[in-house]
Amino acid sequence: MALYDDTLALLRELIRNACVNDMTPASGQEVRNADSLERFFDGVPGICIDRYESAPGRVSIVVTVAGTDPEAEPLTLLGHTDVVPVDHSRWETDPFGAEIIDGRLYGRGSMDMLFITASMAAVARDVALAGPPTGTLYFVGVADEEARGGLGAKWLSEQHPDAFSWRNCLSETGGSHLPVADGSDALVVVVGEKGSAQRRLTVTGDAGHASNPYGRVSAVATIAEVVRRISLIDLPVSQDPLWRGFVRAFHFSPAIEHALLNGSDNSAFEHFGELSRYAHALSRLTISQTILNSGSAINVLPSSATLDLDIRPLPGTTQEEVDEILIDALGDLADLVQIERLISEPASVSPTDGPLYRAMVDTFDEFFPGVPVIPTVAAGGSDLRFARRLDGVGYGFALHARERTMGDVFALLHSHDEYIELEDLDLTLNAYRSLARRFLGV
Repeated sequence: MALYDDTLALLRELIRNACVNDMTPASGQEVRNADSLERFFDGVPGICIDRYESAPGRVSIVVTVAGTDPEAEPLTLLGHTDVVPVDHSRWETDPFGAEIIDGRLYGRGSMDMLFITASMAAVARDVALAGPPTGTLYFVGVADEEARGGLGAKWLSEQHPDAFSWRNCLSETGGSHLPVADGSDALVVVVGEKGSAQRRLTVTGDAGHASNPYGRVSAVATIAEVVRRISLIDLPVSQDPLWRGFVRAFHFSPAIEHALLNGSDNSAFEHFGELSRYAHALSRLTISQTILNSGSAINVLPSSATLDLDIRPLPGTTQEEVDEILIDALGDLADLVQIERLISEPASVSPTDGPLYRAMVDTFDEFFPGVPVIPTVAAGGSDLRFARRLDGVGYGFALHARERTMGDVFALLHSHDEYIELEDLDLTLNAYRSLARRFLGV
């Protein structure tokens, strides 16, 4: 009980520190959470604590619990300490008050991902207090995850790649349940994430006074046609085993399963219920038109217009293939459109085998005996992609009560009145404790 109480107290402190990352270099100020974490380990024997500051106040902390066997597999618990901004007017609770109401802890970052970060820290301290493990354990409280890690995990992987081991990493999130059609259970483990292929499409037109449009090429009209053609892109369903395994885990009827696996009827995605949007994103490359921009004065014909696209490719899709899809959709307009690559990162995925994956599956079975574990890919990003780039493996790991579906967890990410069920904090803490002991030989 003391371990849980200490974890809860730490979690509430991390929330109250309000390390809000608005994607500007001066925000975040994760130094506050780094200080809290360092105090949490104060007086613990057999550990080493290092701090890394990528910019003023943007501090990541690395706690090392050295193992007795340098040849044994290491384990890295990779938790981030920043949170996204809040709209105070939409919250019914204090977003940084860390209030406990009816078995729930409310606060920004409670679900994403401070409850996991606090559990990781508590388990690392517990392992250190129990005596040296066989394999080395690292706990990392990393800055700037919410802004894609430029001042956090990405910076560490490039500037200090040896600060900790990237070989076996755990981070957010997993361990929620699928609403299987026949009422049975299935647990989710995140083994990868889609990539990024952001694009800016630019067209030009004839500038001039808006009172004399005759004979002039309209950049606005051209970009409108670009928007229309992009919206008509019909992408095929993936044949990746992860997608096919995800569909089959739901035990749909043969007709529904066939429609989903072959892409013959898009309305079949409605059978996923609250997970329909996620399932659709998992099934294919997605293209979202997000920013349209042209002109600055109502009486001036603009000389250019731009359309920004948030494109998320699946593992195996190249940036060149993304450009080819766009060019094909543009047809005879392709020569009039400049395609600029913005953030472009490949998708990444870790194997559904190996020592760490098996340890996760065995841990899930300890808490939910006989329940199948379904590997899947996150539609968004996480710091785990940097581990995979450095030839390590990375998995999203946590644990939720039976009634908490994957959709329930998704709904709370970056939401108003974000909260974590205290029952799930306890489950995640004990799952990490069990997995660490199983994997490290504690």
